[in-house]
Amino acid sequence: MRIAIVGCGFVADYYLKTLPNHPQLKLAGVMDRNSDRASKFSAYHSVPVYDSLEQLLEDGSVDIVLNLTNPRSHFSVSKACLEAGKHVYSEKPLAMEFSEAEELVNLAEQRGLLIASAPCSILSETAQTIWQALRENVVGKVRLVYAEMDDGLVHRMRYKEWISESGIPWPYKDEFEVGCTLEHAGYYVTWLTAFFGPAETVTAFSSCLIPDKETDVPLEVNAPDFSVACIKFASGIVARLTCSIVAPHDHGLKIIGDEGILGIDDCWYYGDPVYIKRMLTIRRKTFITPWKQKYPLVRKPPKFGYKGSQQMDFCRGVAEMAEAIAQKRPCRLSPRYSLHNNEIVLAIQNALETGAPYKLSSSFDPIAPMPWAKS
Repeated sequence: MRIAIVGCGFVADYYLKTLPNHPQLKLAGVMDRNSDRASKFSAYHSVPVYDSLEQLLEDGSVDIVLNLTNPRSHFSVSKACLEAGKHVYSEKPLAMEFSEAEELVNLAEQRGLLIASAPCSILSETAQTIWQALRENVVGKVRLVYAEMDDGLVHRMRYKEWISESGIPWPYKDEFEVGCTLEHAGYYVTWLTAFFGPAETVTAFSSCLIPDKETDVPLEVNAPDFSVACIKFASGIVARLTCSIVAPHDHGLKIIGDEGILGIDDCWYYGDPVYIKRMLTIRRKTFITPWKQKYPLVRKPPKFGYKGSQQMDFCRGVAEMAEAIAQKRPCRLSPRYSLHNNEIVLAIQNALETGAPYKLSSSFDPIAPMPWAKS
């Protein structure tokens, strides 16, 4: 399956580093509206470069386009790709507005195409292991979930020194203007909807605590740098999700059941250990044990060819899409699944303005575990 990349920014290097994990994917070329950046990226990775998006879309050999552009460009680029008959795998979010995301999904379905959105970490060894443990009812009936996506005081970090392997600086202005919720909430939202099904309502609060982020470049948008949401699922489970670039680093997950807690420390690691904490009763007191019982991963994760604050297979979602197309089966990262997740994240993001419960309008068919993670 031949793929092409639009957008040679910071995240593109991670896709190129994990592409060798999926030999069934062949990179036809890359394109960026900044021709100098595209040339440098192309030269560093020894891959062909397209002169324009139009030239890329005219390449009949390309099956899937990876949209790795700035989030503000996701809608327009993805729409152009779909109209050209290409399947699309987009970086998060699918779109900045729900109506635009819905338009993309409707267009894909009308054309018989697939569109999906990152992150694809629901396909990770850690996420699939948690899902297996839930199917095995290892902590009893689940009632509540606590999920954290806190990254510390990013604006006080040396982020101007964060450079990708091919020499692309971390796009801090874009990151601050888009906000940590749209950038990071999806890492757990995509897990929760896969585990527990569609959500019914989102009750959220978000705030911009540090408007200027103390940068030397004026920010055009004061996006939330803190958000907290309570998500009620049709299955009856409630999840509390917190995102911030203010609170100390914490990427933990706790799934709370009648018989204990199922959890991990960091969803950004595909091989993060899964643990169980059991309920214990001594005399008249019942409490959670302080020690952790390891729940074995369903399989050993692959080695990744890069170092950093995460160890994720960025191309695994693209590979899942390619296999679904080749096998003529539903894609686990379906368009409706991606749309529903996008709607949840936007509901949290937009709580800065609404401050009221949000009732979900989208839904999706249940997705299947990976074949290597089935009990």
